Amino acid sequence: MSSKTKVKKIKGKKKEKNLDLRWVFGLFSWVMAVCCDLEVDVNGEETFMVDKKLISSYSRRLSKLFSKSTVSERNFKLIFNDFPGGAESFELMSRFFYNKGKIDITPYNISLLHCASQFMEMNISVSGTQNMLEQIEKSLQEINDWTWSELLITIKQCQGLSPSTNSLAIVEKCVDSIIGRIALSSESSSCLSTSSPDSSSIRFSCDTRSTVSLKSSMSRATWWFEDLSVLSPDLIEMVVKSLVSQKFDHAIIVRFLFYYQKSKFYTTTSDEKQKIVKTVIDMLYILDWNSVLCKRLFGILRVALSLNISKYSRNKLESMIGSQMDQATLDNLLIPSPHGMAYLYDINLVLRLLKSFLCDGNSQVTSLRLKKVAMLMDLYIAEVAPDPYLKPSKFLALVMALPDCARDSYDEIYRATDIYLQVHAGLSEEEKMEIYGVLNCVKLSVEACMHLSQNKKFSSKSAVQALKSQQLKLKSLLQGTNNSKCFGGSPSSLGEMGGKGMTNEASEQIVLCTGKLELSTECEKLRAHLQGMQCRVMELEEICRKMQTQMTKIMKSRVSSHNNARSLPKLCS
Repeated sequence: MSSKTKVKKIKGKKKEKNLDLRWVFGLFSWVMAVCCDLEVDVNGEETFMVDKKLISSYSRRLSKLFSKSTVSERNFKLIFNDFPGGAESFELMSRFFYNKGKIDITPYNISLLHCASQFMEMNISVSGTQNMLEQIEKSLQEINDWTWSELLITIKQCQGLSPSTNSLAIVEKCVDSIIGRIALSSESSSCLSTSSPDSSSIRFSCDTRSTVSLKSSMSRATWWFEDLSVLSPDLIEMVVKSLVSQKFDHAIIVRFLFYYQKSKFYTTTSDEKQKIVKTVIDMLYILDWNSVLCKRLFGILRVALSLNISKYSRNKLESMIGSQMDQATLDNLLIPSPHGMAYLYDINLVLRLLKSFLCDGNSQVTSLRLKKVAMLMDLYIAEVAPDPYLKPSKFLALVMALPDCARDSYDEIYRATDIYLQVHAGLSEEEKMEIYGVLNCVKLSVEACMHLSQNKKFSSKSAVQALKSQQLKLKSLLQGTNNSKCFGGSPSSLGEMGGKGMTNEASEQIVLCTGKLELSTECEKLRAHLQGMQCRVMELEEICRKMQTQMTKIMKSRVSSHNNARSLPKLCS
C-alpha cells in the first residue's frame, strides 16, 4: 500500500469521527430541546437548561407563574435578577429536582438551599418525599451536633446572602448554639482539656487553627474572639445581645467589642468602618457603663469623630463618657476642634461631657467625684486659655459649667483668667467685667489676693472685693476664737485654737495683707482695719494660752485627787 493510500484512509477515518460527533451533538441537542424546555438566566452569572414540568412540580412559585402564562411552551426563557445565592444556589436546587426530591443537606450548603427554597416556594411534596423546606427544618434540629467550625461556616455563608433571603431563621439557630457553647465554656473547667474539642458535649472547632488558638494563644474567657471577629456588624449585634440576655460577663463583652473593632479596621472601607463603630457604640451603650474604661471610650470617640458618625451615636458615646468624667485625664480632653472651627480644641464637646456628667445619674455625682472633675477642668481651662481664638463666652461657659461648691479654691481659675486677659487684651470693658465676675474671691488664697490686688489687668473694684473677702475670712476666724472663749472647750481644742494653729495662721494672713499691699485710699482703710484686727487676735491668743494653762492645772489637780482617793483603805461594812 502506498503512502498516498494511507493518508486517504486516515483522512477518511477523521471524517467518520467528525460525523459521529455531529450526530451525538445533534442527538444531545434534540434531547435537550425535548426534555429541557426551560432556559433560566440566574442573575446574569450563568444560564441553565431545565425541565419546566419537573421544576414546576417542586416549586409553587413557578407553578403559579406557568399556569398564568400564555407564552408558547417552546423556547421559554426565565430571567432571575435577584436569585439568592446566585448560580451556585440554583445548581444545588436543580440537583434536588433531578434526584427525585432527595439531596444531602450539610452545614456547608444548608444556607444556600434554604434561601433558594424560600425564594422558589418549594413547599410542595412529590411522590411521598418531604419537600425541600421540611428536609431543611429536619436538618436544623441536629444543629447541636455540629462542630464549632461548621457553625461558623454556616453563619458566614448566611451573612454573604442578601438581607432579603429569609436566612434569619438559620442565623438565629446558629447564634443560639454559638452563645450556648461560649457560655458553657466559661463555666466548665474541662473546656480547655487536651482532648479533641469536638469529642465532648462542648464542640469548639474541628480545624487545627482554631484548636491551637484556643489552647495556646487565648485564655479561657477570650478564645472565641478571633473566630467571631469575621462576622458582619449586624451579626455581631445579634451575638452581643444574645450574650447580654444570657447574663454573660459585661467586661468580657467589652473586650470583644474593642477587639472586633481593631481587627476589622485593617481591611475595611471608610463606610464599613463607620458601620462598625456605630455597632460597637450601640452595643457598649446597652452594657454596664462601669465595665468600660474611660480611656477606651475616649479612644473610640476620636475614631468616631474622624469618621463623622451620626449625632445619635455620638450622643450615646458622650453620655457614657460623661458618666465617667471623673476618671478622665487632661490628654483625654484635648481633642482638636472640628474642621472649620477657628479655636484649637473642641470646647463644645467638653461642655457637653460636663453636662452629661451633671445630668445623667445625678444621684451618683458625689462631692468627691465633683471635686475631681473640677480639678480636671481647672487644668483644661488653663490649657485652653492662651488660645487667641477662644471667645469670652466659651471661656465663661467652661468656668461656670460646674457649680461653685465643686471648687474649694479658685486660685487655678484666677491664674487661667490672668492668662486669658493677657492674651485677649482687646476685650471690651463689658466683656472684662463678665470675666472678673467668675472669680469667687472668698475662695482665693492670700497669695492670690495679693497678686490680684497688684494686677493691672484687673479692675480696682476686683482688688477691693478680694481684700474684703479676706476681711470676712479674718472676721470668721475671730468669731471662732471668741466662741471658744465664751463657750469653753477641752484643753486640747483650746490649745489648737490658741496655739500655733488657727491664730498663727490668722496672724500670718494679717501680716501679708497689711504689710505688702499698696492700693487706693479705700484699700488703706481696709489695711488699718486689718491691723486693728491683728491686735485683737494677739490679745485673744494670749487669753487662750492663759485658759489653757488654767485648764491644765485643773486637770492635773483632778487626776491627783483621783489617785489619792484610790489609795485610801475601804471601810468595813
